[in-house]
Amino acid sequence: MSKEEKETQYSKIDVDLSRPRYDQTVFSGRAKHFFQVTDPRNLLATTKQLEEAALTVKQYKEGIAPAGITEDELWNAKTLYDSAYHPDTGEKMFILGRMSAQVPCNMTITGLMMTFYKHPAAVFFWQWTNQSFNAIVNYTNRSGDEPLTPKQVIQPYIAATTCATATAIGLNVLAKNLPPLIGRFVPFAAVAAANCVNIPLMRQREINNGIPIVDSDDNKVGVSKNAAKKAIAQVCFSRIVMAMPGMIVPAIIMNSIEKKGYLKRVPWAAGPLQVMLVGMSLVFATPLCCAIFPQKSSISVSKLEPELLERLQKTQPHLQKVYFNKGL
Repeated sequence: MSKEEKETQYSKIDVDLSRPRYDQTVFSGRAKHFFQVTDPRNLLATTKQLEEAALTVKQYKEGIAPAGITEDELWNAKTLYDSAYHPDTGEKMFILGRMSAQVPCNMTITGLMMTFYKHPAAVFFWQWTNQSFNAIVNYTNRSGDEPLTPKQVIQPYIAATTCATATAIGLNVLAKNLPPLIGRFVPFAAVAAANCVNIPLMRQREINNGIPIVDSDDNKVGVSKNAAKKAIAQVCFSRIVMAMPGMIVPAIIMNSIEKKGYLKRVPWAAGPLQVMLVGMSLVFATPLCCAIFPQKSSISVSKLEPELLERLQKTQPHLQKVYFNKGL
């Protein structure tokens, strides 16, 4: 089939692949998008399938594509592409850093963290494991396209691990004389504190140098530090809220189960049960919390840095709002 015939075949499908399939200006549209992006089944895609999806998306944008492809097939390719490739760099992301790895990895780490929350050695190990995973996710899903130096990766990793471990052990000591249920909330407090350290430090380059901002037509208009601060604040909030259902609801359920003595005969079942409860919560919490803020977030031009604001007022006086990738 000639190029002209392919283009004729392809022109029957008219979709904008530069944007997600669902309306990202409303929460429901963002939720639908992230339920697809965070779907753990995306991890099962082979290298060949990912490359084919990337090629399909690239060809469509160039006006050349496989003949006979349907709209659903095209969107499926885009969904698979979005789940594995960075939106700014276009590079394939490390598999554990992808959002589709969030549920299986977090349910395992969090479930075991909450099972062995009383033992200092176990607290240290699982908090270290959790922050190692968080460092991978934060690095993989950073905003912008500039690489990070080893120092910019290691420093926040050490700081967040220290913060999480110290918080967990310190709160465990304080909670010894409190009701058992309070002790079960210690891992959540440690995770929340660590997120407030890990994310800003891992993305400190963005705070120091700024992130790209674009107009409504995706034309780059500058680089903003204020946009970076807003992006990081939104991600910190989302991550903390994301952790709440999986660390609070299972804690309440497990506390009730232990009070009634259901696990006395099978104490080994505590870990798997906790992991399962966390997983059931995260299946919904992960995409819904990713959807709290638009991925393509915005900031008023009036809230940009003075020098950037002055330049834009001169060059694009009608520009009221600019957009940026907030990262995940």
